[in-house]
Amino acid sequence: MGIFDQFKALFNSEPEELSDRPRSWEPERRSQERINAREGTRVLIIDDSITVVTVIKKFLRSAGYETFEALDAEAGLGLIPEHTPELIFLDIMLPGMNGFAALRAIRRDPLTRDIPVIMMSGNEQAVEQFYVARIGADDFMKKPFSRHELFFRIERLLDKDFVPRRVKSVSDTVPEHSTEPVD
Repeated sequence: MGIFDQFKALFNSEPEELSDRPRSWEPERRSQERINAREGTRVLIIDDSITVVTVIKKFLRSAGYETFEALDAEAGLGLIPEHTPELIFLDIMLPGMNGFAALRAIRRDPLTRDIPVIMMSGNEQAVEQFYVARIGADDFMKKPFSRHELFFRIERLLDKDFVPRRVKSVSDTVPEHSTEPVD
């Protein structure tokens, strides 16, 4: 056995105290099966970052979701009647109408008020999370995010038929003249 092979063997062998242990050291999230929404679930992604839109689209399409994308709130709201999304990913910081205003518009419309919305932001401030919950978002996801987190957020919203549903709370009523901050 050459010196390289001996050196390699040192790093590939387990200490004796671990050799009888089962190999269950992989992260817990990888050992659990992910629960997806039913195939063909329609998701609208509204974010001004082409990179974020592309990543979410790739993750969702690889799991059988149908996606529609918009780079601003106005265009995203315009896609809703045409595609009837079952879930919306909505960035807070958008050009023109911001995510808070878009969420208020979604919650005020009888045709869209029951669509679950997951708000997203790269801003680390917890104050955004407070306002997101207060004006009727169903969840909040900080950017950057992992594939695991994206599907975890969706899984939390699934009903027994694997359809995304709103999280009902007292904040589901949006006052007509809201005082939430605008970015």
